[in-house]
Amino acid sequence: MRTLNLAPLHRATVGFDQITDMMDRIMSNDQGSQSYPPYNIEKTADDGWRIFIAVAGFADEDLHVEVKENALHVTAKKADDDVERTYLHRGIATRAFSRRFHLADHVKVTGAAHEHGMLHIDLVREVPEALKPRRIEIAKSAGKAADVIEAEKVN
Repeated sequence: MRTLNLAPLHRATVGFDQITDMMDRIMSNDQGSQSYPPYNIEKTADDGWRIFIAVAGFADEDLHVEVKENALHVTAKKADDDVERTYLHRGIATRAFSRRFHLADHVKVTGAAHEHGMLHIDLVREVPEALKPRRIEIAKSAGKAADVIEAEKVN
C-alpha cells in the first residue's frame, strides 16, 4: 500500500484536519473496490448535485436512504420471494448492498425518487448567512487636517 506524506500540508495550513482524515480513508481502501451497484454523480448547479444509483429489481420498500453524521447511507435488501422460481440465467443482481457517500459541511439531501430502476438523490449546499463572505466597508479618514489645531499668527 502506498503512503502519502502530508507533512508539507500541515506546515502551511491550519484547521484542515478533515481533509487529512478524508485522504487517510481514501488511501486505506477499507471498502475495497466496491462496484455494486453502479452509480453516477451529476453536478446540477453551482451548489447542487444528483446521485443516480442503478437499483433494478428493487421496490421502494426495499430501499433505505439515511443521512447520519455528514454521511449519506443507501442500503437495500430484497425480500426473498424467488424461492419457487428456477432461473436459466440470472443477470439482474438483486443482492443486498450498502453504499456510503461522505458529505461536505452544509450539504443537505433535498429529496429522493425511485423510477425506472434508478434511485435519484438530490443534494444541495446551504451555507448559513453567518458563514457567507461579506464585504466590510472601510471608513474614510478625514486626514491629518482634523487633528491639527490652527495657531493664530502673532505679529
